[in-house]
Amino acid sequence: MCNPVDAVATGDHGPPGAAARVGPVSDVTQPRDGGRARKARGAFFTPPELCDHLTRWAVRGPGDAVLEPSCGDAEFAVSAARRLRSLGAADPHVVGVELHADSARQAADRLRAGGFTPRIDVGDFFARPPVPEFDAVVGNPPYVRYQGFTGDARTAARQAALAAGVRLSALASSWAAFTVHAALFLRPHGRLALVLPAELLSVNYAAEVRAFLMRRFARVRLVLFTQRVFPGVMEEVVLVQAEGQGPTDHCELHQVRDLDDLVADDQVVSRWSPRAPGDKWTESLVDPAARDAYERATSHAATSCLLDWGETSLGTVTGNNRYFTLTAADVDRLALAAEDVVPISPPGSKHLRPLLDLDPGTWARMAGHGARAWLVSPAGAPSAGAQRYFADGERDAIDQAYKCRTRAPWWRPPLLAPPDLLFTYMNADAPRLVGNSARVHHINSVHGVYLRPGYAEAGGRLLPLAALNSVTLLGAEIVGRAYGGGVLKLEPREADALPVPSPALLGALADALGAIRAQAGELVAARRLVDAVAVVDAVVLRDGMDMSAADITRLREARAHLHARRTARGRAPA
Repeated sequence: MCNPVDAVATGDHGPPGAAARVGPVSDVTQPRDGGRARKARGAFFTPPELCDHLTRWAVRGPGDAVLEPSCGDAEFAVSAARRLRSLGAADPHVVGVELHADSARQAADRLRAGGFTPRIDVGDFFARPPVPEFDAVVGNPPYVRYQGFTGDARTAARQAALAAGVRLSALASSWAAFTVHAALFLRPHGRLALVLPAELLSVNYAAEVRAFLMRRFARVRLVLFTQRVFPGVMEEVVLVQAEGQGPTDHCELHQVRDLDDLVADDQVVSRWSPRAPGDKWTESLVDPAARDAYERATSHAATSCLLDWGETSLGTVTGNNRYFTLTAADVDRLALAAEDVVPISPPGSKHLRPLLDLDPGTWARMAGHGARAWLVSPAGAPSAGAQRYFADGERDAIDQAYKCRTRAPWWRPPLLAPPDLLFTYMNADAPRLVGNSARVHHINSVHGVYLRPGYAEAGGRLLPLAALNSVTLLGAEIVGRAYGGGVLKLEPREADALPVPSPALLGALADALGAIRAQAGELVAARRLVDAVAVVDAVVLRDGMDMSAADITRLREARAHLHARRTARGRAPA
């Protein structure tokens, strides 16, 4: 049930079926709103020029009824009311819904100051029945990550999405359900204009939202920025402009640099059709000629996905890496026995990036120079030194960490066999496959790849080198997920889909790859990734797949474009 912020002077001017608004604003008591409280509930108020752009597109006639869910201080509502008045509306029909009473008061005051009738309902948007009575829904949904989006609020949101046939996972942030629920308030040929996190394009939990948008609307238009547009906010955004009665099989894409480049026209730079409705939309950002080259390459018999080579797994989750991972000096100081510890790839992945293979000598040098290259995980009964260390851990409540207290004994992290390859899943530049001829274990700062029978020798030796090609690097940007700060993350499921050269191709190119291994390895060690990729492209793409120089260049430029978009999020705005 929505509570009133402002009584309408002469009856209910809301659309048919709207919640009645009666009573004075003082009936609602909540704490005053502050910046920290707004951030906690995902409220980031929108630059006026962005609101004006979306309302110009969405509001097209003086009789349009407009809804702004989660209206905050009514930036969109004011913009929509001005737009309606410019089109000839005497009493612009704009309804806002706002959870927080203090923000709702501010919204009502702003509308009243502009000469408009405030129609602001205080309450949970998900509790409002979705009656399709609006011509346009505009706004900037709250963005609360799943860790903070819990309890009754999450339950109500997921139920609201389910009413539209959209089943959201427990990892979904608040904007996902909000988008679906908002669309249900539109008339059949209405228009949805929202500011959404750019993770709409790539995160797994948004697959159902992507499919819903293409199922519900006849037209889905995306406006993307190469620079951040919200001051002080790391999150990249995308504008979603959807209209008409669906379905559609494609998206329209319009890319701009920043707010200054937004224009009122309806320019379409490219059209793109996902292979399946819920597939990631990151590929839509790729230039059409490069996209065609990528699709030809990934459908070529010489290209496999990483899953064809083997299984990708998470590493050991210790519950406290600082406690369980030790240096050689720590092992000696604690008087631990050889059976108390196992060798590991040290925490993090920085040490792997200059390598094509983590060989025994390289690992020994890391361990000798103070890397945390040992994991405490006694195979049998712990030694006296280990028992003392575990007693100290219990005094420090290490055993009460979630992963520790849910296993018995708490001090024995579960071990997988040493993987054939190590995979860097959190990346600023590009993910790396690194051989593991040292046969060390891995913890959860990297993934492990276990190659299928018959592939271990060639895969361990050749795949880390051959994967440094432009198809694989572009594929990583497409199948992975970009996070705030510019980090590219690939979980095992996404790593499975990474396009890599096939076992048959590597068999045919074994001698040629062997001939460039030393040169490429030196370039990788010198952090000259682009130069190393050029060397590998000449063998894998040009000679092995008969790809033209023009297509190789297109792939490189497309990967550089997506990389630049992603890493721009990690830099402060100028």
